[in-house]
Amino acid sequence: MKFRTPAVRLGLLPAGIAIALTPAFASAQDAAGATTLDRLEVTGSRIRSANVETQQPIMTLSRENLEKQGFTSVADVLQNLTSAGSPAISRSEALASGENVGGYYIDIRNLGATRTLVLMNGKRLGATSGGYQDLSQIPMSAIERIEILKDGASAIYGSDAIAGVVNVITRKRFDGAEASAYVGQFSEGDGKTDQYSFTLGAEGERGGVTLSAEYSKQDPVWAKNRWFSKDGGLGPNTTNEDWSPIGPNSVWCDPRVFGDCKPAKGKPDPIWQTLNPGGDPTNPNDYHQLTPAEYANANQQMMLQTGIERKSVYINGNYDFTDAVTFNADLLYNDRTTDQQIAGYPYQSQSFGTPLSADSAFNPIGQDVEFRRRLWEVPRTTESKLKTLRFAPSISGFFEFADKSFDWNVGALWNRNEVTKTNHGDMSLIAARQALGQSFVDADGVARCGTAAKPIDGCYAWNPLLPAGVAGPGSLDSKELQQFLFPTFTTTGVSKTTSFTADLSGSIVALPAGDLGFAVGVEHRKEEGRYVPDAFAQSGEYTGLASTTTSGDYSLDEVYLELNVPVLADMAFAKELTLNVASRYSDYSNFGDTVNSKFGITWRPTDDLLVRGTYAEGFRAPTIDNMYGGTGSSFEKYIDPCGVGAPASVNGNAACNAAGVPLGYVQVGQGLVPCSTYPCATPDQFINGSNPNLKPETSKSKTAGLVWSPRWVQGLDISLDWYNYQIKDMIIQDSVDRILRDCYTLGNSARCEGIVREADGHISKMFYGLANLGQMETEGYDLGVKYRLPELAIGKFSIDWQTTYTAKYDEAGQNSTGENITIGNVGSAGIFRLRSNVGVNWEYGDFGVNYTARYYSGMKESCIDLDSFWCNAPDHIANGEDDPLRKTGSNTFHDLQVNWKAPWDATIAVGANNVFNHRGALQYSAPNSDFAYYGGFDIGRFLYMKYTQRF
Repeated sequence: MKFRTPAVRLGLLPAGIAIALTPAFASAQDAAGATTLDRLEVTGSRIRSANVETQQPIMTLSRENLEKQGFTSVADVLQNLTSAGSPAISRSEALASGENVGGYYIDIRNLGATRTLVLMNGKRLGATSGGYQDLSQIPMSAIERIEILKDGASAIYGSDAIAGVVNVITRKRFDGAEASAYVGQFSEGDGKTDQYSFTLGAEGERGGVTLSAEYSKQDPVWAKNRWFSKDGGLGPNTTNEDWSPIGPNSVWCDPRVFGDCKPAKGKPDPIWQTLNPGGDPTNPNDYHQLTPAEYANANQQMMLQTGIERKSVYINGNYDFTDAVTFNADLLYNDRTTDQQIAGYPYQSQSFGTPLSADSAFNPIGQDVEFRRRLWEVPRTTESKLKTLRFAPSISGFFEFADKSFDWNVGALWNRNEVTKTNHGDMSLIAARQALGQSFVDADGVARCGTAAKPIDGCYAWNPLLPAGVAGPGSLDSKELQQFLFPTFTTTGVSKTTSFTADLSGSIVALPAGDLGFAVGVEHRKEEGRYVPDAFAQSGEYTGLASTTTSGDYSLDEVYLELNVPVLADMAFAKELTLNVASRYSDYSNFGDTVNSKFGITWRPTDDLLVRGTYAEGFRAPTIDNMYGGTGSSFEKYIDPCGVGAPASVNGNAACNAAGVPLGYVQVGQGLVPCSTYPCATPDQFINGSNPNLKPETSKSKTAGLVWSPRWVQGLDISLDWYNYQIKDMIIQDSVDRILRDCYTLGNSARCEGIVREADGHISKMFYGLANLGQMETEGYDLGVKYRLPELAIGKFSIDWQTTYTAKYDEAGQNSTGENITIGNVGSAGIFRLRSNVGVNWEYGDFGVNYTARYYSGMKESCIDLDSFWCNAPDHIANGEDDPLRKTGSNTFHDLQVNWKAPWDATIAVGANNVFNHRGALQYSAPNSDFAYYGGFDIGRFLYMKYTQRF
């Protein structure tokens, strides 16, 4: 056996360090007569190679890149890549709920976060039962580099790698100590961020241990403190009429005049009245009709950005048993807490069958009274805690046989995510029925349930007609009443990933153009998930969204083979011509088997130019939540085709009449108020659920590109890549609008099942589930220009310009008559035609300045009405139908950092993200946000300082 200590060492080092050290080791080996250098494994291929340029477009962010940015999480860094899509479940979506809320996710090409595979040191990160991989669990202090493969890679890595792969490589064999502190906040004085970390490492002759610990806390930002959210859902253009008619001042309807107080044809619309200032709530003459001036701006109680706190510890240990066998282990523990707050619940007694009883001490007329009141005194809060424990051991090495070198690796992965969600602010309907029932006021002025002769122990009565902030018996300001009506709800979940792998790579035979390389491997993996909502959520006995338990598991066995075939080398116009072929067979316990392959070509006509291309098949297996998830509920926005005034209304046709929809019915929204704009939010919860019969999504991706490094311009590298993705059988929610159109417009009676209407015509219940109904295609270009200028008297300059142009983002759909159409989404909210980042770095001695400009092209959205103020392209037509649009202009955000390397081996940096405090355009469709603003834009100028001390 040949002695390859340098090769072994290089194989254990991160690629960037190994490449830097290669020349020195090469010289030593040449002197000793050795001929073999270590080969490196690059994301997207299992075959080790000394050439790091591959058939695939890969972007690498070094630790130096990360330190020159003002972001504190991996996801924030990746979200600013030009190829990144809209943020999945962004921090600006305080209304979002469920297991995945609170995490940070990455989405490549706008294909969805569950279609981008995230690896940590080449192994899966571990996902929730919904398939989401939380990047917040990886401490920034532990990262050596991040490799982003912008191409499908299911043949190499299996499911979920449709859009690409993000591989986070951690620090290993760190020798010494390093401590870092980061503090920052918005110039508005909020969103304070603190992050502290330290890294310790020791390296011996045969091994080393690295420990990195990090604490990070980001305070929330409130909607009332930003220009685009403080006034309401339409930003600064919000009027009182746009606020919620259900406010902190209760309203009630007199049944002596309006019966059941539900709108119906042939009788007057019910009048909802509220208490006069300082009035007596038991006096029916002390009320007036509610006016828009008394509506509620729910944004005043909402978080614009959620708060997050993280504690994480990462440990890596490795040991060389022999010169040819090495043990390596990663251990990660992460504890993350995310806080959300939204406005108090808009309670409607009609929705829950809980009127103010005629026997209540607070009833003004002695008959059951229907009322509406926002529970302003008790905002809804959610604390999401995630604990992650990850252990990934492996044994690797090399051997030689028949004068050929072979690398092997046997590894395992155990990843456990444990989530606990604590909710407060939703009312128990069990308690509400008692509190609104028979009651009396005792001698101490306390409102109690029952009668004075027979009180109900522990039960406090509620006077819903008393406005928020007004004291008195039954006031919701009472802490005892709040404790009785508002319990704490606890939801728990756990997801586990268990994986065992074995890989072998090397060269088979020597061809005229080089060695025929191969990699072969097997993997057994099991995914388990369980998410158990609180008993109140499962029973529906509270005002929150109903849901049931998700529980299931599946396992799979896989085998893959990859070949790297050198065809030509060192010839005219063919310095290199190499083919790469890979195929993976996967056998799933829940849906069967699948085979996915990939083909790549690398052609180097000259030393300066590389031409590359790939064709890849991909797939995404249904997740545990997709197949075994329980039911959930949501308040959906939709267009009821049976409503008069709705686009393409069919009010009065046979299907609507058969459903009992009155002629002249107008769709109603929150508070049963008739809709004036569409789509309109339902006043009732709709139910959605999983589908055990789902099949995998399938995809095809193609790339072709050039990499040019002209010798006559030293330090210049230019890359241009074209990409195309096609996805079929996408797992999507069967939309409410699609079901309603099929049922009432197209007359498909089978699609009417699950739709429940009230006597007034409005839809009060509906079920819609998952289905393999989606299909899409996207295409575009990535341009990268990096130039390191020759050193000048005034310092060293480098430029990094990255641009992504999206030429196509088409989804399959159907028009109002059910015909198949293609919906072009380029320019829609979050799907930018052009994203471009330009970075300029200057270094002079111990000083450095880094400047970045982040450009986003304009967006378009459907007009909320045809008024010229809202709609600047009212005559736009798409697929032969009117499609009035509102278009907004481009946006550029500027970042700046200044750093100094102190003589005591420290680095001090101060900087600002969005240094000019640029404001993005209002977006009334609220993309990736609960407000009239794109959730991926900066919400102000963020100032920060970093201090790093090395020992």
